[in-house]
Parts: sequence; C-alpha cells; structure tokens
Amino acid sequence: MTKSRTLRSVKGVAVSAAAAFVCYWIWSSAREWAQGVAAGSDAFLAGSLESLLAGIAGVVSMPVLLWAGMRATGERGNHLLVVAGAVVWPFLGGHLVEDGVNGAGTTVFLVLFAVLCGALSLVEVPRR
Repeated sequence: MTKSRTLRSVKGVAVSAAAAFVCYWIWSSAREWAQGVAAGSDAFLAGSLESLLAGIAGVVSMPVLLWAGMRATGERGNHLLVVAGAVVWPFLGGHLVEDGVNGAGTTVFLVLFAVLCGALSLVEVPRR
C-alpha cells in the first residue's frame, strides 16, 4: 500500500471511530432522556416521541459526521464510506443502545465499525 493510501485509511479509521463514539453518545444519552420521560408518567405511550427522536438523532448524525470528518481531513470521494456507514450504523448502534450491550462489547463493536469504515475509506470515487 502506498503512503497516501495508508494515510487515507488511518484518517478513515480515526474519523469513523470519532463518529461512532459521538453517535453512540448522542443516541444513548437521548435514549436515557426518553426512558426518564416514560418513567415519570403513567400515560399511554409516554416517552414514545422522545424515543423516536433519540433514534433519529443517533442515526442521522452518522453520515453527516463521516462526511464532515473526511472533508475536514482533506479527503474527497468518500461516497462508499458515507453510504455504507449510514446503512450499517442503524443496526449496529441500535443493537448497542437498545439491547444494553456491556462496556467491553460496546468497545469491540465500535472498534470493528471503525476498522470496517477505514477499509471502506480506501475506495475513492474517481475525479473528473
């Protein structure tokens, strides 16, 4: 692998790891907020809107952070990274947040996501 491709993959791993951590934190914090609302009320569907908003915030922020992070590091043509990260994250993040995975399991999943996205960052859309 050439030096530029190695640097690109390192940037991809770093950006993906940061994005995964931030999205996980957003989603889990918003989920705790939704559970607090639900626990404080006996109303039917209490906390449902908050839970929906937590999921949306946790999912929508991933492609934005991946794209912005790679652009900030000077890398362009990251379409596969952004699209694949956006498709994988709802399943992975949803499992981590909604199923209550322990700390070590969460760390392993986030590292695997970062490595996967680092590999995907090597695929660059050709420039015109």
